[in-house]
Amino acid sequence: METQTAHILVVDDDTRLRALLQRFLRESGFLVSAAKSAAEARMMLKQYVFSLLVVDIMMPEESGLSFLSKLRQEDRVPVILLTAMGEAGDRIAGLETGADDYMPKPFEPKELVLRIKNILRRTPAADMPKNTCLNFGSCRYDTETRELTAENGKVIHITPVEQALLSLLGHKSGQVFSRDRLAELLGAGQGPRSIDVQITRLRKKIEKDSKNPRYLQTVRGKGYMLLSE
Repeated sequence: METQTAHILVVDDDTRLRALLQRFLRESGFLVSAAKSAAEARMMLKQYVFSLLVVDIMMPEESGLSFLSKLRQEDRVPVILLTAMGEAGDRIAGLETGADDYMPKPFEPKELVLRIKNILRRTPAADMPKNTCLNFGSCRYDTETRELTAENGKVIHITPVEQALLSLLGHKSGQVFSRDRLAELLGAGQGPRSIDVQITRLRKKIEKDSKNPRYLQTVRGKGYMLLSE
C-alpha cells in the first residue's frame, strides 16, 4: 500500500505526544486519526478502516495490552506498541499478545515512520483494506495508482489533496464524513472551508453536471459522501 493511502490510528492518552505523532505522520504522507483511550479507539474502528494502529501500553482505564488482546479476537490490523517500559519481559508480553512491533519511549519519530512503512510493505494484501477502482460514469479512479482517467483513457490531473480525498471517501463509499472530520484526516493546513473548495474542484472533474452531483454528494447538515458505480 502506498504511504499516502494508508490510514493510521494513534491511540495514546498523552495529549502532547498524540498531537506530535499526528503532525509528524501527516507530514510523512499518512492519513491520521487519533484516540485518547481504548474505548474511543474501538468506536473509531467501527467507523473507519485503518491500515495500522500505534498504541500506547500505559493508558488509564484500559491498558494497550488489554485493548490489543481483545482486538486480536476479531481483527488482524497491524499494531505497533509504544511504552515507557523498556523491560524485556514487557516487550515479550506485547509481542505475544499480537503486536507487530514494539517501540520504547522516548523514540525517534523517523524510526517509527520507517517501522510503519516496513510493516505495511510486508503485510499480506488480504489483511489490508481492499483498494478497488471507483467508477463515476465516464471517469475511473484507481486507488492504487491514484490516477483519474476519462473514458478514452486520458489521465485527468488531480492534486495530491484531491487524490487523498477520493481515496479516503472511496474506502468508505456511502459513508458521510463531516467537513471538520475530512479536514482533520487530511491535515496539511486543511480546514472546513478549504474542504468545500476541494470538493467543488473534484466535482468538476468527475461529475457530468457538477451543480447536480450524482457521485460526490452533499448530505445537508452532515457533510459529504462518495458513491461509485
